[in-house]
Amino acid sequence: MKRAQLIGISIAGVSALVAFVMVKGVLKKPNEEKRVEVKVNSVQVLVAGAEIGLGQVTNEGSFRWQEWPADAAKGFITDKSNREAMRQLSGAIARAPIMAGEPITPNKLVKAGQGGVLAAILPAGMRAVSTKIKEETAVGRLILPNDHVDVILIRRSRGKSGGDDFVSDTLFTNVRVLALGQQIETKEGKKAAEGAANTATLELTPRQAEMLMLATSMGEISLSLRSIADLDATGKPGDGNALNKPKEGNSIRVLRYGVRSRATGVN
Repeated sequence: MKRAQLIGISIAGVSALVAFVMVKGVLKKPNEEKRVEVKVNSVQVLVAGAEIGLGQVTNEGSFRWQEWPADAAKGFITDKSNREAMRQLSGAIARAPIMAGEPITPNKLVKAGQGGVLAAILPAGMRAVSTKIKEETAVGRLILPNDHVDVILIRRSRGKSGGDDFVSDTLFTNVRVLALGQQIETKEGKKAAEGAANTATLELTPRQAEMLMLATSMGEISLSLRSIADLDATGKPGDGNALNKPKEGNSIRVLRYGVRSRATGVN
């Protein structure tokens, strides 16, 4: 083979190799990412700057403004509706735990002068009533705030034979425990109420509140803890069998030492 032919073949081979490398590079070239910026109509919403506990008194540092989609800000406090909200809500009391970054709404806080902590967390139309408890009548003090219980009355009555009988009646069912002693919130890591707590504060209707006060003068009150799976969907306390038994008007008959008397309740 002539020298000129060898040179031609070599040049052709090199050219083919260069073309192969170039084509391979083009095929492996990554696709360019295209970013499209879409402007969303947003507003500044007042949120919790840090976690706010139940009953905690807030200050201006408890809040911050955060960008929020305008379409999802309905019911929230915005910089357009109230730019002075931080200052105005300083000193307010939290009606429920608020997580950091959670939007603030008017019903989550109660302003100073509108009541104490317990009044702030009490639902409209309900009453807070306390009753004495002890270890053997309160599930070994394992009941905690926000648990639900049945309220049972144990009373003594005179039997037909003249002897003393003990009668148990379920006064109320599905009653929320607001506080134990002065503890209104379950503390982290705590599995039982404070040992010094000797009262339980219950959430009742006005009629039930009066009935409980009457029942405490008739006998001993016990609390029966309800399972979470058994909670009433309405979340409201119900009347037990003691209040549903046939009676004259709205009264409870009591036998004390053989003498019949009548304790009148609420209509």
